[in-house]
Amino acid sequence: MFAQLFAGEFVADADAASLGVLVLRVCAGLAMASHGWAKFTKGGKIAGTAGWFDSMGMRPGRFHARLAASTELGAGLLLAVGLFVPLAALAFVALMFVAGYTVHRPNGFFSVNNGYELNVIFAVLAVGVATVGAGRYSIDSQLGLIEDFDGWVGLVIAAVGGVGAAVTQLAVFYRPPADQA
Repeated sequence: MFAQLFAGEFVADADAASLGVLVLRVCAGLAMASHGWAKFTKGGKIAGTAGWFDSMGMRPGRFHARLAASTELGAGLLLAVGLFVPLAALAFVALMFVAGYTVHRPNGFFSVNNGYELNVIFAVLAVGVATVGAGRYSIDSQLGLIEDFDGWVGLVIAAVGGVGAAVTQLAVFYRPPADQA
């Protein structure tokens, strides 16, 4: 698989597209995984993240801190290696929707103002990858897993599933303080 990539044995368009998807998957996946890892290991760790979640109205904070950290780490690594890509993309969309809504929405669109711009970019990138498929250079492809889960099916799993999961999480758990409502 990767030997062909480095030996330059490409079959034109299909390999170029797979290489492009590989670059997107690895970049976005490792960036997301690093956010989860940081929640576990940096600053206030899970306890600090739990307090932050409680303060914004995502209660219980400890549950959501662990859930967010684990999902960011797991979904990021799955996307990076190309394993169960539509489900990893679903998790990206759910994470970014909840973060965009609870943290960044009041600040407008642009990330320079702590807005939701990067949340949209991560979510759309994940939906795009789920739609075109993990590519030839992925575990999904090499093991023949979920071969029929790209195209419209991948798009629906990632976009509709992700938004549905996020809306459900917000409806069940989000109780913002009165000054944030």
